[in-house]
Formats: sequence, structure tokens, C-alpha cells
Amino acid sequence: MGVLTVSFFVLCIIELVAAQTTTDRDEVAALNKLIDYWNLRSLNSSIDPCTQNATWASKDANPRVACDCTSNTCHITHLKIYALDISGEIPPELFLLKKLVDLNLGQNVLSGPIPAEIGQLSNMQYLSLGINNLTGRVPSELGNLTKLVSLSFGSNNFFGPLPKELGNLTSLQQLYIDSSGVSGPIPQELAGLKSLQILWASDNLFTGKLPEFIGTLIELRDLRVEGTLLEGPIPSSFGALTKLEDLRIGDLRGQDSSLDFLGSQTSLSILSLRNCRVSGRIPDQLSTFTKLKYLDLSFNKLTGEILKSFQDFFSLEYLYLGNNNLNGELPANIISQELMALDVSFNPLSGNLPLNIAKVGLSMNVLGTSINANSLQDRKASGMLHCLQGNMKCTNKIPSSSFSIKCGGTEQRSASGVKFDDDSEILGAASLYTSPDYQWAVSNTGSFISNPNGPQYIAKTDSQIRGTLESELYKTARVSPSSLRYYGLGLKNGKYRVELHFAEIAMEDSVSWKGLGRRLFDVYIQGERVLEGFNIQREAGGSKRALVKTLEANVTNTIMEIHFLWAGRGTCCIPFQSTYGPLVSAIHAYQVSDETSSSSESNKKRIGKVVGIVVGCAGGVVIISSIFYLWWKKEASGHTRVQTESPRK
Repeated sequence: MGVLTVSFFVLCIIELVAAQTTTDRDEVAALNKLIDYWNLRSLNSSIDPCTQNATWASKDANPRVACDCTSNTCHITHLKIYALDISGEIPPELFLLKKLVDLNLGQNVLSGPIPAEIGQLSNMQYLSLGINNLTGRVPSELGNLTKLVSLSFGSNNFFGPLPKELGNLTSLQQLYIDSSGVSGPIPQELAGLKSLQILWASDNLFTGKLPEFIGTLIELRDLRVEGTLLEGPIPSSFGALTKLEDLRIGDLRGQDSSLDFLGSQTSLSILSLRNCRVSGRIPDQLSTFTKLKYLDLSFNKLTGEILKSFQDFFSLEYLYLGNNNLNGELPANIISQELMALDVSFNPLSGNLPLNIAKVGLSMNVLGTSINANSLQDRKASGMLHCLQGNMKCTNKIPSSSFSIKCGGTEQRSASGVKFDDDSEILGAASLYTSPDYQWAVSNTGSFISNPNGPQYIAKTDSQIRGTLESELYKTARVSPSSLRYYGLGLKNGKYRVELHFAEIAMEDSVSWKGLGRRLFDVYIQGERVLEGFNIQREAGGSKRALVKTLEANVTNTIMEIHFLWAGRGTCCIPFQSTYGPLVSAIHAYQVSDETSSSSESNKKRIGKVVGIVVGCAGGVVIISSIFYLWWKKEASGHTRVQTESPRK
């Protein structure tokens, strides 16, 4: 009897051992090589990677390895090595993990191409390679991963076209390819992505027309196509995208667009069609978009009056209509309870300021309009208007031959004796500030929608700035998500040298993924573009290095405009969300000749009658309001004169 009991016990032990699952040996060997290659010491290679309740298997673990053990042999299905700065090329051992469902290698410094073997991982549902330093062409073999739900390879350095085989990914719901480096036409085959809900495609060298087939992807909720070489018009087929919650299209070339496609997108909370050559009137249908919080139609060719129904937008927080050809008067009740920023600058608007302009927390910019300033309680703003119209003598307005500004910082004097004026005033999302002595003014428009640190229009650092003896001059800077303009006022006419001081203090240039960001913007002086796709880091040789760009300008009616403009280019989210747009540390402009240029090139000048006001106060900080006219129009003699028309963009 005892022998039988022992035999039965031994048999049970044997069956129990046989029933225990083990991880596929080839996968274990491959994973161990990856651990060594990427030095992932938090993963214990001496223990079976699919051990039950292992610390590296939880969803929050990083690095993470998780398995499927439903059969006698476990298979590795999840591998996450996220934001750990792993480097080198993608090793071939990775593709021995053939049961992978979820691979996240995002936010690292991987280099080299994506191997064609990626197409062997046919069970893949989630693939993230975004924010790395990958190069080469995007492999067509990605089209073999037909189970993919999410694909990300944005913020890399690829070249060449998108492979048409991506159209095979009919289960794909999310596609992030922004700032990836791809170019050429968007393949027609992508019309097959009928399940797509999110498409980020900004900051690429796409060419041709904005594809009409995008309007057939009716599941889209988030579409972003800014800073490309695509041409308009916005197809009418986009009217079928009724599930959109976030639509951002910008910087289109070619033909004009209209807003006729808008009508049924009532789920929109963010609508930005900035610089899309949009013409015609603002449609009444917009008044039905009751969830809209952010509306940007700036830098277009819109005409007609601003809808009175805008005063019924109870959810609207940011409204940007600047740089159009809108006329008439502002609706009296356009400033709703939720509105925080209103920009109607550079439009031929007239009449009085709207009611409730003293609302706490509101910033408002009507620079470049004919709106009546007499309703302002701020006598400085009203006086500034009359001064520049010539109706009264400008106090403290002695003609000057220079101006110097410490952008975003307090007054400083350089080793050479130049005094840079204080420019530390807190600006809002639609603001203009005039210096106390009327020597210069600064205007900002735009909002960093997703900034985790809230609205930030001044960048700061405590680090030393290399390449200069004036380190303190570069430790603060003005930044803008859209348009930043500086004006020199009351200048003597003549030729000027303009020194623009830059240092990239918000983006890193370390070997980390945090050093992979790219800031690009354009610079205009007197309406002419003098820098295009300007990259401070690249020209200075790294971050936190001083750079001075010396340029020339002609002043013919006592005013100089320096315009820093974001044109949709550059990364958006490195090292954190909303890291993009113009940045400038200081400006120094001084006269070198009293003779003005009559070059035919100045026919291109576009600087308008500038009528500006900023209204806003919060927490004891009052943004000084100012209105002034500066409409410059080229005459046959090569000189300019003050006009009363409104500028056109």
C-alpha cells in the first residue's frame, strides 16, 4: 500500500512538472541578447522572462516584458523600452520575437534604418518607433503588419516617400508620422485606412494637392497637417468628417480654399486653418459648433463682417482672426464669459471696442485696425493713437537712431555699453506692449494649446551660455506659438543694421532623446523674409550657444518692423509638449546711414497701418494697452507714407 502511495505521489510530481509552461528557448536567447545589447540590467536574464508575477510584466513597468502563456509554451508578446535612451541600430534578434503584439521603442536614440524584417512580426498591433534618430526609407514591409491598430514613426530622419503598402493596414486607428522626414505625394492607397481615427502628418515635405480621399476616412477624430509643401484647396470632401474633434491644417500653397466644407463637424473643440489661403466669408454654420474652444483662422484672405453669432460661443476660449480682410465692427458682446484671447489684428475693422474689455484674464489685440480708441480708459493708449496719427505732439518722442531690447528679460547693459531695455512684461495669448518711452513695442499672438506648464511666452535658463561674454543676455527669451512682432518707433529715416541675438535655451542637444527636437521659424524685416526655416541650434552649433545674425533694413517713415513667424515647421513635442515656434533673446538696431534705399525689391514690403490695443489684467499684472497706426505703402519714389488703409496678407 505504501509503495502504491509513493508511486502515485511521484507520478503526480512528474505530471505537474510536465504541465508547467516554459518560454520559447529561441525567444529567451533573443531577449537576453537584447538585454546585453541595450544594457537593460533591470531585466534579470537568469530568470525566465515569462515568470508569473514578475516585476517587469506589469503595465507600468519600464522596461517591460509580458507574455502569453495560454499554451504549454510561453511567448513574449509585449516589449517596452520607452524613453531610456537606448542607442545603436535595431538588432536582428528583435525579429525572433515573432509573437510580439506590442513593441514600444519610442523616445530613444536609435539610429540606422528600420530593417525590412519588421514585416515578419505579423501579430503586431501596436508599434511605436517615434522620437528616435532613425534614417533611411520607411520600409514597405510595414504593410505586412495588417493587424496594426497604432503605428508611430514620427520625429525621425527618414527620407523618400511614404510606402503605398501602408494602405494595407485596414485595422489601423492611429498613425503618427509628423516630423518623420518623408516627402513626395501622399499615396492614394492610404484611402484604404477606413478605421483611422488619428492622423498626425505635420512638418513633412509632402507635395501635391491636399488629398481628397482624406474626406473618405470618416472615422477621423484628430487630423493635423501643418508645415508641409501641400497645395490647396481644402477638399469639399472634408465635409464628411463629422466625427472630428481636433482639425489643424496650415501653410497650404497654391489655390485658395473656402470654409464651405464646414457644416456638420459639431464635435470640434479645436479648429485651426492658419495660413491656408482661405477666402470668402466666415460661414454662419460655425455658430452651431457649440463645443468649440479654440478657433484660429488667422493669416488668410477672409472678407466680410465678423459674425454676430460669435457672441453666442459660450465655450470659446481662444479666437484668432488676425491678418485677414474682415471689415465692419466687432460684435458688442463678442467677449463671452469663457473667452481668454481675442485677436483681430491687421483687419480693416472700425467702430468701437466691444463691451467687457476690462474682463479679468482677457488678452486682446486689435493691432492694425481702425477701431476707435476713445473708449479706452487707459489714456496712454488713447494718447499713443493721437500721437501717431499726427493729431498731437508725441511726449518724449525725440527721433532716435537706435533701439535695443532684452527680449523676455530685465534691463541689461552689455560690455560694449549698449543698454538693452526691459522686456519682461507678461504677455497673453493676444497682446501688445509699448515701452514706457515709446521707443519700441512688441506684439504676440497664439496659444500653446498643449503646454503642460500652462501659458509660457518667456523661456528661461540658469545655464551658462557658451560662445559669448554676455551670457546673461541670452538666459531669457521671448517665445511665441505663432506670431511675434517687434516695432522700433520714432526712428530717424535711413539705413539700419539689425542684430538679432539667439540662443536655444528650451531644447537640449544632449545624447538623450530630449536632444532630438528641432525649432524652425521665419524672420521678416520690413515685410521681407530674411530668414526661412531658421534653426538656432544648427547655426549656433548646439543648444545654449550664442548666435548673432546681422541684417540690414531701411526705415523710411520712422518705424521698423521685425516679425518672427512660425510656419508649421519643426518638432512639436520635444522635450515636452508645445516646444516650438519663434524664440529670440535680444534685438539691437542702429542707424548706419541716413540715406534710404530705393531698390525695386522694396515693392514686396508689407507692413500695414498698425492700430494696436491690448487689454488684460490678472493677479495684479496689468498689460499696458496701446493703439497706433503704421500703414506703410510703397510709392514710386521708393519712400513710404502713413496711410489709412488696412494691411493685407
